[in-house]
Amino acid sequence: MTDTRPDANRARPEATVHRRRLLADTTPLREPHYRRLWVAGIVTVIGAQLSVVAVPQQVYEITRSSAYVGLTGVFGLVPLVVFGLWGGALADVMDRRRLITITTVGLVVTSLLFWGQAAAGVGNVWLVLGLFSLQQAFFAVNQPTRAAIIPRLLPGEQLPAANSLNMTVVQFGAIAGPLLAGVLIPTIGLPSLYLIDSIALLATLWAVLRLPVLPPTGPTTRAGLRSVLDGFAYLSTQKVLLASFVVDVVAMVFGMPRALFPQIANETFGDPASGGVALGLLFAAMSAGAVIGGVFSGWLPRVRYQGRAVVVCIALWGLAMIGFGVAVGLADPGGPFGRGGGGGRLLLWVALAFLAFGGAVDMISAAFRSTMLQQVAPDDMRGRLQGVFIVVVAGGPRIGDVLHGAAAYAFGTAVAAAGGGVLVVVGVAIACLVFPTFLRYRVGKV
Repeated sequence: MTDTRPDANRARPEATVHRRRLLADTTPLREPHYRRLWVAGIVTVIGAQLSVVAVPQQVYEITRSSAYVGLTGVFGLVPLVVFGLWGGALADVMDRRRLITITTVGLVVTSLLFWGQAAAGVGNVWLVLGLFSLQQAFFAVNQPTRAAIIPRLLPGEQLPAANSLNMTVVQFGAIAGPLLAGVLIPTIGLPSLYLIDSIALLATLWAVLRLPVLPPTGPTTRAGLRSVLDGFAYLSTQKVLLASFVVDVVAMVFGMPRALFPQIANETFGDPASGGVALGLLFAAMSAGAVIGGVFSGWLPRVRYQGRAVVVCIALWGLAMIGFGVAVGLADPGGPFGRGGGGGRLLLWVALAFLAFGGAVDMISAAFRSTMLQQVAPDDMRGRLQGVFIVVVAGGPRIGDVLHGAAAYAFGTAVAAAGGGVLVVVGVAIACLVFPTFLRYRVGKV
């Protein structure tokens, strides 16, 4: 029976409009090339996240030490810095389709080498770390190239929605991958995770091969040191972009406790040393929060003061990591905040909730920072600045791995995680004092 009251019939479409504004904007998916990359990414990121769990887990299984797990940060950081900067310069002077094809093939081959050493049972931590460095070198060239392609496929007003969609897919994979890893490691073994990653990468290779030719739009000079320095010189004149990098470094270096997850899962929440469900949940929790944030990201394009939004999100991230560290300390029988006991499983879910909240606010922050870079930088500088961006986004957590591993060795996992959160809150406050322009940044105003 139809409700004949005028207000009732008008309320329904208004409610629908409000829901649409709240949910993710899928307009960018109408573009076929972007849609293929996005759909292929769903498969690829799940495989990639299996390796994200497999590498630190294999290192921990060989050494039984979070300090060695933290050492993956060093072996990942060096190629990220060198090849991230050089790869960004290459993306400004090369056909971007060709470059991303080469690096995707390199990632497939590296995953196969990971599988080979694990299946052979070599058990050499330095071989694992060496392969990890090679993988990160290909990743460091691939990612800035991929990010620099998006503004060539979509109009500027669709970039916030596209970045949100991209990050939602990445974080969805970061949920499914670790959860699958927690189930698959005890059943089919760790080597199979690397093999699945290799196969999943073929989906992205297919999407990349379907891209149009994307030649450079600026002068085709050599991608050498001078080109990289030109990118830094341009960045030094863009205080908003510089500040966005600084606050992300603060968040990821001091507030990313992932190197602690194998030890926390084993010693605090009762997983076997070879890995289990708690390990998968810890790795997946941040991504679960990020996916929720992405699904309800329809409001992001309407935010005008994006710098302020980033600062608020990073401060909330720091508070979430403080809560996570306290929960771990309470659950650990030998922890600094309590004695654990029967509430250990409940405290696991509390710790996961803090990680999920942190993941949600980090996704929002990352979407705004990506949009700032893509809108402010001209196309002939976009690759180089994306190279700096990938060094910051992926390199910051590598330094964080080293610091958290060392801090856990000296003070325990709970203090390392909670103390890092405190440093994030303090660090972002200092950054606001140094870069007041960042707080005033408004879309279209630099």
